[in-house]
Amino acid sequence: MQQGTIVVMKERQKLAELLRNCSKNLILDVGKQVHGAVLRMGYAFDLMINNDLIGMYGKCSRIKLARSVFDKMLERNVVSWTALMCGYLQRGNAQESLLLLSRMVCANVRPNEFTLSTNLKACGSIGALENGRQIHGLCGKSGFEKYPVVGNSIIDMYSRCGKIGEAENMFHEMPERSLITWNVMIAGYATGGFGDKSLFLFKQMQEQGEIPDEFTFASTLKACSGFKAVREGSQIHGFLITRGFLVSSQKVIAGALIDLYVKSGNLFEAQKVFSQLEQKSVISWTTLMVGNAQEGKLPEAMDLFKQLRESSIEFDGFVLSSMMGIFADFALVELGKQLHCCAVKVPAGLDISVLNSVIDMYLKCGLIEEAEALFDGMPHKNVISWTVMITGYGKYGLGLEAVGLFKKMHMDNVEPDEVSYLALLTACSHSGLVQESEEYFSKLCNSNRLKPSVEHYACMVDILGRAGRLKEAKVVIENMPLKPNVGIWQTLLSACRVHKNVEIGREVGEIILKLDGNNPVNYVLMSNIFADACRWEECEGLRGLVKAKGLKKEAGQSWVEIDKKMHFFFNRDETHPLTKAIHEFLYRMEKKMKDEFGYTREASFSLHDVEEETKDESLRFHSEKLAIGLALLSGGDEIEGKPIRVFKNLRVCGDCHEYIKGLSKIFKKILLVRDANRFHKFENGACSCRDYW
Repeated sequence: MQQGTIVVMKERQKLAELLRNCSKNLILDVGKQVHGAVLRMGYAFDLMINNDLIGMYGKCSRIKLARSVFDKMLERNVVSWTALMCGYLQRGNAQESLLLLSRMVCANVRPNEFTLSTNLKACGSIGALENGRQIHGLCGKSGFEKYPVVGNSIIDMYSRCGKIGEAENMFHEMPERSLITWNVMIAGYATGGFGDKSLFLFKQMQEQGEIPDEFTFASTLKACSGFKAVREGSQIHGFLITRGFLVSSQKVIAGALIDLYVKSGNLFEAQKVFSQLEQKSVISWTTLMVGNAQEGKLPEAMDLFKQLRESSIEFDGFVLSSMMGIFADFALVELGKQLHCCAVKVPAGLDISVLNSVIDMYLKCGLIEEAEALFDGMPHKNVISWTVMITGYGKYGLGLEAVGLFKKMHMDNVEPDEVSYLALLTACSHSGLVQESEEYFSKLCNSNRLKPSVEHYACMVDILGRAGRLKEAKVVIENMPLKPNVGIWQTLLSACRVHKNVEIGREVGEIILKLDGNNPVNYVLMSNIFADACRWEECEGLRGLVKAKGLKKEAGQSWVEIDKKMHFFFNRDETHPLTKAIHEFLYRMEKKMKDEFGYTREASFSLHDVEEETKDESLRFHSEKLAIGLALLSGGDEIEGKPIRVFKNLRVCGDCHEYIKGLSKIFKKILLVRDANRFHKFENGACSCRDYW
């Protein structure tokens, strides 16, 4: 009898050890085989083995199987509940972990330090501050607050919830501080934007004899990156090298260094660290790609993307969303489609964040029908999904469609946030929907859950300004409960220019120049108003100030994709191989429009280009004209029904707007131009913006 019991115990222990090994090494197939053996050998209701099964399935990301084992258990202990909570948290379902904690307390099962630590992490991951405070209170009452694993989790929770002061209090109350304690607090400061405190703590821990590890260095470098302390970051990099620390083999530290150098604009050093990495992480690839794209080095970014595709690294949601963001910003429609094809082949491609970024890419590339089809086919939509689509409709001037979608979002029980309202009000503004904008702005102001920001008030100023109600718009700014910023005054000044109201324009302009006297855009806005009114002396006086201060405007740039290759143009650009042919084509089209429609290049239009390209002769060779000229010369008019898509980083000027309308009539072609404000759909001599942008 005794011998039989020993055999059973050994057998049971062996099954448990096998499951723990599968859990540790993520060997799902073997784990399933062991589960089968458990059932055959009569251990289906063994508490210890069931706990190990839950842990194994949770670690292997098979939470439904873990839950199935849990639900069938006749007896559960604190380990059973905690193992399932860990599984849910690992899958990103923090809410379910917190629900389990509530059920566990109701079942009179006392939580241990690991249960509490797990759920504090859950609170931190979703910013559930009140839940976190309740669990903190439970820790104090149960005596677990002083346990290192719990104390560290409390610090982390408060840091992630933006309560850095409460995190500090817990840090100072800790009876013993381990390396993890220091790391959590340093990381909290870095994440919260208190880089100087991170660096101070980094120095203090070493003075107290604590030796930093890779996580300490990574968090400290992140702190340097946050407030662009390149010198301090470089010193840490040098310290690591002199101490013989192999950065090339440390993905976390190398990733932090790459991020630091990218954010400080030092792509050479970033590339150097990246090239030396033995095992490149997905985050490092993406950081360097985005950094190159943001610095305008698109070929380098595309080359990195090609290398990533050829590597054995599987795309995750972060990479897919980041790359979609690049393709969206630069309107790389063909590459965006290719990436979408890649995304549907990997599990991460079904992530709601990835699908949202794909919709955004299609909208920014002018493919509204593709965006609508993807949006309609989404099995689940969050508030971001709806907001992206509403924003897209706004950019296309489809205000009524945006309002309809906003209503449908309400019907689907998705609560709009401040960004959703901003997207809706912007859409109403672009479509001149004054009544609708006033209705929804009133709802926002009367909401108990949301509060309007300066940007929401700016939308109302823009809407009223477009309608010519300039005095009302000015009253909105003066009476709003928030401090007006430069942007909202610029919105009113732009309306003054459109409606040629010099008096209000001068008053607003003086306010703007006091707030931001070193921005050339403000001077050009004012000078345009004076030029319209033929007040040349005041106009020249402002332009003289710009020259005296040495202020320079952002360069206008346009680009077009032809046969999967990007072509970039600046104003009066002569670097393209087909420059001569493009110029000749633009001359011919100008003459044809002059003869057929009476088109003339007005010097006054050059004054209306708020940001760039102001000389009369340069009007003929503005960047958007050059891009469209190349597209038409390259056969862009041969495919029936296919629009030519051109993109510009600044606002389209008045002369180009008239010229492109003429081209659309001559070629009977749809020309889609995305500028800094919106999309312009030119068709048969008219524009979707109705000449107000």
